[in-house]
Amino acid sequence: MSIFGKRTDGSTYDGQGEERKGLIDVIKYNGEADELVWKFPYENISTAAQLVVNQSQEAVFIKGGAVCDIFGPGTKTLSANNIPVLQKLINLPFGGKTPFTAEVWFVSRTVRRNLKFGTPKPVELLDPLYSVAIPVRSFGEFGVQVTDSSAFLTQMVGTLHLFTTEDIIEQFKSLIARKLSSCISRFIVRQKVTVVEIGAYLDEVSNFVRDAINEEFAQYGLRITNFDVASVNFDREDPNVQKILDSQSEAAKRRMEGYSYQQERQFDIMQGAAQNEGGAGQMMGAGMGLGMGFGIGGMFGQQMGNMANVLNPQAQQAQPVPPQPPVTLQYYVLINNAQQGPYDLSALQQMLQNGQLTRQTYVWKTGMAQWNTAENCADLQSLFGAVPPPPPPIINP
Repeated sequence: MSIFGKRTDGSTYDGQGEERKGLIDVIKYNGEADELVWKFPYENISTAAQLVVNQSQEAVFIKGGAVCDIFGPGTKTLSANNIPVLQKLINLPFGGKTPFTAEVWFVSRTVRRNLKFGTPKPVELLDPLYSVAIPVRSFGEFGVQVTDSSAFLTQMVGTLHLFTTEDIIEQFKSLIARKLSSCISRFIVRQKVTVVEIGAYLDEVSNFVRDAINEEFAQYGLRITNFDVASVNFDREDPNVQKILDSQSEAAKRRMEGYSYQQERQFDIMQGAAQNEGGAGQMMGAGMGLGMGFGIGGMFGQQMGNMANVLNPQAQQAQPVPPQPPVTLQYYVLINNAQQGPYDLSALQQMLQNGQLTRQTYVWKTGMAQWNTAENCADLQSLFGAVPPPPPPIINP
């Protein structure tokens, strides 16, 4: 008898034909070899039917939208005497070929590999280091496996009404695309890296995203077996990308030349003040020269002095060294990004009382390598210690 034929007594069928009037007594998988999920097309089942489940498959019985039982690989006879699920499906005495209706789904438990994912259009990621939005696209491959057939059918198939493997895999890709941008955002914030440098962290990104997405997929009875981010692309012509690349170039230049961003800004301020007209600007220019000389060219200046002594030792011996007058402290003060001074301690004391000078005010004197706050200058510590506290509030009678 063909599997599509009718039995000689006309009573039951094997479930493979298209015209069925009796009971189905053979339930087995008849889908494509690579189907992820396949529904048995008939529901008029006999309690004497045989259930055939292939390797790496599970057969799930559903009645009234609820999962009644799950069967693993092998051949079983649906007898109420040895399969408790039938007592959930029907409420009839044991024995005989009792008819009942139920949905039977076959679910593959094999790992589906080499499934492609990608962002269909660029997603905006906020760079944590530069606080600008960067349009990013990502591509790669993943593998997936059904770990809980009951949850898989209930969540994926029952809710979404997807019945083909292609539709379900497309839904996997949609879930991944939805989670991908948020996962990458969390990764760059946690690792404190910029978006344009993420290409050097693809292995770490892949593991981080896989673990995060597995939390999402677990509720669907699924497990991501592998997740490989092949690329994270961004448009180098984008204005925000250009800002980041220019900033990185400037930072690399500062590291090579041995100064920081703060030192560069202080130098710009001093240079601007030195270009002002008048004696203050000229004195500032001289101070800059001295400061830069002490901080950068001290060794060169010392060598030049030694050379002068070698070339003219007699002049050095013939002329007595006159007594040096006491040194009066003279500080330049940076007020509203403009250099003022120099001032001695008494003048600085008056400025402190007038509120023009505070602990955070930048000051400079001859011999200092660079500008510094007043509170960090040992010569000015006595000024702040002598400032009385504010008077108590006056209470009117």
